[in-house]
Amino acid sequence: MVSRLGDSKMATRWGICTAGQISHDFTVALKSLPPEDHQVVAIAARSFPRAQEFAQKHNIPRAYASYEDLAKDTEVDVVYVGTIHPSHREVSLLFMNAKKHVLCEKPLAMNLREVQEMVTGAKLNNVFFMEAVWTRFFPASLEISRLLAQGEVGEVKMVRADFGSPIAHIPRSVEKELGGGALLDIGVYCVQFVLMVFNGEKPESVQATGVCLDTGVDEAMVVTLKFSRGRMAVCRCSVTMELPNDAVISGTKGSIMVPEHMWCPTSLVVNGKETKYPVPEPYLPINFTNSTGMRYEAEEVRQCLLKGMKESPRMSHADSALLMEIMDEARRQVGVTYIQDSQ
Repeated sequence: MVSRLGDSKMATRWGICTAGQISHDFTVALKSLPPEDHQVVAIAARSFPRAQEFAQKHNIPRAYASYEDLAKDTEVDVVYVGTIHPSHREVSLLFMNAKKHVLCEKPLAMNLREVQEMVTGAKLNNVFFMEAVWTRFFPASLEISRLLAQGEVGEVKMVRADFGSPIAHIPRSVEKELGGGALLDIGVYCVQFVLMVFNGEKPESVQATGVCLDTGVDEAMVVTLKFSRGRMAVCRCSVTMELPNDAVISGTKGSIMVPEHMWCPTSLVVNGKETKYPVPEPYLPINFTNSTGMRYEAEEVRQCLLKGMKESPRMSHADSALLMEIMDEARRQVGVTYIQDSQ
């Protein structure tokens, strides 16, 4: 007998955890996909009025005042976790222990130990689990991987990725207890991009330098990664200034440039020739650039569930662990510690 989730004629039924800005955008992105494939059936927030308001805005049948109630909803197949990252581990494990599949926002957790606990929880409960690194699933990103596999730019020798934005006025970007800091909040996109280019290879060395705010988190960081065969990468991130916000892959036979918004790419310049990959228009106003592009990670979840897979080969558990291991080491060198590091 085919399970419900293995039947391509049945919609993947989503529960949304939290009624924040990112959850709004994810729900809008889901609505750009065929309703026979994706349905949002429930929303949970810590405040019932917020959950109700979200449900009305997005035409969601059920609203809950607690994450526990969402976990008990038997008609939810997979939960999108859009909470702030210090709570990702606890909240994801709550849903996994209720046998729900989980798509959890980046960064997956606060450190490698927490990531490993979450992966263990997913395996123990035999559920699908993925870090929502949406960038990896954009058509432009798939094209980058295809071009690299074909040797379009020869051997890649250097990668540079930048993400800097003046967002220090947003508490979750700068407050230590909210998981603030440039690297975890936005630098994660630069590091994951490098790891995507180098196919999840572990770097031989990590060198980080940074500047910290009075709150004890990193205001800006530069992370240099050295890989085998003399290949290198530089990641730059900041929460107080605008950086070029692009990425460049330089090889022995040419280059691939991802213009501004490298974390949600809608165009590529390959050896000087530009190709555009537009995302669908949102049906409601959205909070973040190109965020209807979250549809691609949602569809990846559906395709994995249809195949009975418990992780995505494009953003695997090992990918998330390596990403966090590098960020842990970079933070250690810059002197950024969170309470979760001492637990």
